[in-house]
Amino acid sequence: MTAPNPLLGVFFHWLGGVSSASFYVPYKRIRRWSWEIFWITGGLFSWVFAPWLIAGLQTHDLLHVLAGTSERTLFWCWLWGAMWGFGGLTFGLTMRYLGLSLGMAVALGLTTVIGTLGPPVFHGTLGELAATLSGRVTFIGIAITLIGIAVVALAGRAKEQELGAEARAVGVEEFALRKGLLIAVFSGIMSGCFAWGLDAGQEIRDATVAAGTNPLWQGLPVLCVVLAGGLTTNLIWCAILIGRNRTAGEFVGRANGSARPPMMRNYLLAALGGTLWYFQFFFYTMGESQMGRYGFSSWTLHMASIILFSTLWGFALKEWKGASLRTRVLVCGGIGLLVFSTIVIGLGNYYATRTAS
Repeated sequence: MTAPNPLLGVFFHWLGGVSSASFYVPYKRIRRWSWEIFWITGGLFSWVFAPWLIAGLQTHDLLHVLAGTSERTLFWCWLWGAMWGFGGLTFGLTMRYLGLSLGMAVALGLTTVIGTLGPPVFHGTLGELAATLSGRVTFIGIAITLIGIAVVALAGRAKEQELGAEARAVGVEEFALRKGLLIAVFSGIMSGCFAWGLDAGQEIRDATVAAGTNPLWQGLPVLCVVLAGGLTTNLIWCAILIGRNRTAGEFVGRANGSARPPMMRNYLLAALGGTLWYFQFFFYTMGESQMGRYGFSSWTLHMASIILFSTLWGFALKEWKGASLRTRVLVCGGIGLLVFSTIVIGLGNYYATRTAS
């Protein structure tokens, strides 16, 4: 077995960040499809086709490994995935109402907090964490995250006051700060459950390595189970919306009172966006496998990279066009705080590993 390579792990985490920050860009190019249509279409690639295909190709005895996993482990992985699903489906609405840079900064800032605190809460070690130096540093990082979220929200408020509706629509057609922030908070909290699902899958990782899988790919079977939970939530909600809005005909090119959707273009864009979304966790599991004793930093590295690259996309898509220099400095400062907070949280976990070693 080869030794872990943390530098390679960091590289994989940044690749995952690029994938996550980029997945919604193809969705923004889809035309004359309702949100629920393109979300579930892309989601099938994110949560079914890509994870099962790649896990089947890269791991040994996938079905046998999962069949031999305890029901308790499978249940918790699925349940946390289902809880994450609520965050995943509202994450798309966050992008819809806040745009890439602002939406991802708020939602992912909260996801960082929940994902970091999740495993200690689940394992009942939160009190012990608070009594240690590493725990106190981690809590400082969480406080910085909350400050960063507040700063970014202030920037969004300033943008709303400075720009008229027509100018705001250049970058985000349906920009709505209050609605977007409420959805982003809910999405960020629930999305953090994904980290809980990954943490619950250690039995699956051990079993797939024992079956002969390269440790680099040990997290892929866990993704199949966690994402099955996410599929459950998203499928039910999108089915409700499709029934309520009577949009099922859009799958085959029928639109309600508008021109025919560009079907091939829409399906290809949905497939691209969905596959890009999956690749964030494909690279995440690869990065995590290479971090060795620095594995504590995986979630924070993932969040930091997504926030950074989504901000770059936001500026590239002119979401902040017309905003004042003060507002742009404010949003950059808030995002800088969010990135810095992930470093502080990682430092807190580093102290924990030093104490344990």
